Parts: sequence; structure tokens; C-alpha cells
Amino acid sequence: MHMLDGYAVAFLLMLSLSVEVIDASAGDADPHYRICVSQCEESGCVGERCFPNCKFSSDGEPIDRPWYMQEPLYLQWKEWDCQSDCRYYCMLDREKEKELLNQGPVKYHGKWPFSRIYGMQEPASVAFSALNLAIHFHGWVSFFILLYYKLPLEDGKKAYYEYAGLWHIYGLLSLNSWFWSAIFHSRDVDLTEKLDYSSAVVLLGYSLLVAILRSFNIRDEATRVMVAAPLIAFVTTHVMFINFYTLDYGWNMIVCVVMAVAQLAIWAVWAGVSRHPSRWKLWLVVFAGGLAMLLEIYDFPPYEGLLDAHALWHATTIPLTYIWWSFIRDDAEFRTSDLVKKAK
Repeated sequence: MHMLDGYAVAFLLMLSLSVEVIDASAGDADPHYRICVSQCEESGCVGERCFPNCKFSSDGEPIDRPWYMQEPLYLQWKEWDCQSDCRYYCMLDREKEKELLNQGPVKYHGKWPFSRIYGMQEPASVAFSALNLAIHFHGWVSFFILLYYKLPLEDGKKAYYEYAGLWHIYGLLSLNSWFWSAIFHSRDVDLTEKLDYSSAVVLLGYSLLVAILRSFNIRDEATRVMVAAPLIAFVTTHVMFINFYTLDYGWNMIVCVVMAVAQLAIWAVWAGVSRHPSRWKLWLVVFAGGLAMLLEIYDFPPYEGLLDAHALWHATTIPLTYIWWSFIRDDAEFRTSDLVKKAK
């Protein structure tokens, strides 16, 4: 997922912007839903269901158990706070009522009505994010094995491929980004949102840097530093801005779309100009990724409360990620072969 990162982050942030703008969605503006949530927050119950996270004393004040009686964090992660449980079950009840009236689902607080599984908010997106992480891990490990166990080494130690170190860092940043994507879709709270966004921005900025260094064939360390310094400084400043000042969805979207479009254009043009033997893989990722974006544009409610357009879009990045790492391996073989010939 390299050029793929461009599509991914750009549309994730456009989606996030829409979530922020329509936080007061049709569902949570519904008077029946609002009354249900209000009553639940007072009583701790929706119908016959009462929630242990809504704890009240005899005078109606919320209470918490002492620390030594609380479950460990890894078990607490499956639980939601009182407000979240009230919203979730009021949403489910309201959607059942609307279904009986032949009315379609609507969004609540900017999100479609998903069904939780093991406490996960968007289980399909979690699963596909985890699969993307697995494919990245496979791609990175296979790249490592190719470099150091299958291709000739310079002086028996160092890989001939000049961009090996850059791709190793890319692999680590990709794993980090998809890990937090899975966590964010599992539990959408302020901390997981910022970690997901920050990881995505860092990966996107680094992807742009690698695109520049590889396409312009920049191998000199001093020149690499000169090219990288302003981009790293900008990305670092932006990450600090969205974490410690304000998470401005609009500005974040602009920054990421610009970096995404820039790297996509660089790779697509370079593939044609360089006549790279595996250029078809680059173009395949560009065009297939572009078609996959239609899933984000054509937003539809989750099937059976699980599978929505965004989850399907995550699914499409899995095979494209495999193809992308295949191109990276091909590039390593191509450059190594060329350099070995010159060394003889």
C-alpha cells in the first residue's frame, strides 16, 4: 500500500470531514431516539436491558467500583461507557421500529447503525484492516528474504539495492498505520482517532518522500537529507497541530489529499517515463485504486449491520497491497541485476 496510501488517506479524511459536519445526523435528531437516550442515561436501562456501566446510588448519583474490584484493562476494552451503551441500544430499538414501518436505516452521530461483535464498533472494517496489516507484514518479510537470502550481496553483507532501508521503514510505518486503523474501527474515541490519523499522515508523508527519492533516483545521502528535511518538518508540525492544538478535519483533508495526489502523479508518470519492466503493476494499482474509490463515494448502509462501503473499500486494498509489494520486490531484483552487471 504505497500509492494505495494516497487513495486511502485522502478518502478516509474526506469521510471524517463529513462525519464532523453531520454529527447531528438524521438518526440522532429523531425525537424518539433522543428521548430514549435521555431516559437511559437517567435510569441506566433501555427497556429490559440495563447496563453495568450505568451505576447509580439511591440518590441517583453515578458511582464507580473501587480500583481493586474493577476488571483488568484488556477486559474493560470490551465494555462501553454508559452514554455509548445507551446510544447503541436506543439506535437498535429505533431501527427495528423503522424496519417494521418499511423505513430505511439512517446515520446516528455521523455513522451508520453497525452491529457490535465482541465489543467492536465496525467489525468488518476491523477484520479487513487486520488483513491489510497481515499482507503488509508478508510483503515486508518476503522483501527482506529476497534482499538478504536470494539476491547477491555487496561484500557478502550489504544489499546492492540502494532503496532497501527506505522500504524497511515504509514496511514498519505501514504496519503501525493499519494496526491503529483496526483499533480505531474497533473503538472510535478521541485517543484512537488521533493515533489513527497521526499514523496515516506520517505514512502518507513518508510514502511521498519515497516516491520522490525513487522516481528521481536520488541516491546521495546528503541530497536525500536536503529533500527529506522540509517534508519531515512539515509532517511533524502537522501531526503536532492535530494532536495538541485542534483536529481540524478540513485542513487535515487538504494536507493529505495534496500529498496523496502528488505521490500518485509521480509514480504514474515515472512508470511510463522510466519504462520499468514492472510498470504495469504500478498502473494496475493506480487504476484499480481509482475504481475502488467509488465505494467511498457510493456510501451505503451496512448489510446485516456489518458490511458497508467503507469496509468493502478496505477489502479491495488487500490484493492491491500484495501487488504493490510484488512491485517493490521486482524493483529490488531489477536494480540489483543492473548494479551487479556494472560491478563486473
